[in-house]
Amino acid sequence: MVFLNGKFMPIEEARVPVLDRGFIFGDGVYELVPVYSRVPFRLDEHLARLERSLAAVRIRNPYSRAEWRDIILQLVAKQPFEDQGVYFQVTRGVAKRDHAFPRDAAPTVFLMSNPLTCPPRELVERGAAAVTAVDDRWLHCDIKSISLIGNCLLRQASADAGATETILFRDAKLTEASASNVFMVKQGVILSPPKSNLILPGITYDVIAELAQGAGLPLEFRAVAEAEVRAADELWVTSSSKEVLAIVSLDGRPVGDGKPGPMFRRMYALYQEFKQKVMRAGKERQAA
Repeated sequence: MVFLNGKFMPIEEARVPVLDRGFIFGDGVYELVPVYSRVPFRLDEHLARLERSLAAVRIRNPYSRAEWRDIILQLVAKQPFEDQGVYFQVTRGVAKRDHAFPRDAAPTVFLMSNPLTCPPRELVERGAAAVTAVDDRWLHCDIKSISLIGNCLLRQASADAGATETILFRDAKLTEASASNVFMVKQGVILSPPKSNLILPGITYDVIAELAQGAGLPLEFRAVAEAEVRAADELWVTSSSKEVLAIVSLDGRPVGDGKPGPMFRRMYALYQEFKQKVMRAGKERQAA
């Protein structure tokens, strides 16, 4: 069951006109919300980011935050699985093909939910491999645009190498990964690039920062040189689906001792505890 322009329907019945600007230009934005035991994780933060993305590309937000929340909860309730990844996107709508924005097009709204696939326990325990690449995408990576061909090409580089992610550098400075934010650890300090137009302001990125600060773990947001990343004691990627995952091999060379490190294990445990707390609170609200 999916949602398209105000109606729930089987996905086989969902149709979008070929002149939709999402199809023609990739003219739209999206979000993906993880759902644990039917409780959306950080839904308000995802909706706030959606609002920022829509404003940045000048697409009218078709729903209030309360309406978005209601649609998402209805969609979650209609699925047979407990843990879900709710994907939703808004395009500028249907109009004749012209680069300039149409004045009267109604936004196209599409939502679907699939089983949430997080890294399996064995991958968490052994760690993942990554490769590196030059970050040659556009300069508005803070907008969660559906125009993802640059990210797809970069992710395919790691897929071709049998790796999990592609770590990106621009002008010899760390930005992010093809579908993740990146943290590193050196001498007990957690480091990551600060938010800017060159990285997506990740919801999980914020959770990691909050958990580190709450646990008294040293954390710095600053420019991180490529050489620092290659000499890191630990390297992590974070996203809604990956949660927090240790990278233990970079371009075929071990990161640190080639195993998930103690700071990662501490952060992974904190993240799982936080998830359980959010789920308990969410279920209590639903039962009230």
